[in-house]
Amino acid sequence: MRTITLIICHCTATIEGKHYTVEDVDAWHRARGWKMIGYHYLILLDGTIQQGRPEEMVGAHCLNHNQHSIGVCYVGGLDINGKPADTRTPAQKRALLSLLSQLKKKYPRALIVGHNTFANKACPCFDAINEYHTL
Repeated sequence: MRTITLIICHCTATIEGKHYTVEDVDAWHRARGWKMIGYHYLILLDGTIQQGRPEEMVGAHCLNHNQHSIGVCYVGGLDINGKPADTRTPAQKRALLSLLSQLKKKYPRALIVGHNTFANKACPCFDAINEYHTL
């Protein structure tokens, strides 16, 4: 297994309330020339956690940090006007907390951060470091 030092939170940068699945995101990423979905986990609007890439496989979600990270993404991140916003549903918030708690137990030295820590983007449209610093 790879050494995991980061758990990076993402959003799909899609309009709030629009349903997408791991198959949709996989198709988007394949269209960009990737071999499969870049994230390890995707959290749907109803809180369902879908597996993306296996954790053992290097992701494709954060330039220069894929080798040593796990990518976790929730569906949403844009308001109805297409502006960055924390659009997580209550079910997504619960699922994200649960998943991140499990990942922290598995990788206790890993830091939980947002994609915006490493890229000039709003993604994941909330302060992941502050929200999950106690995990």
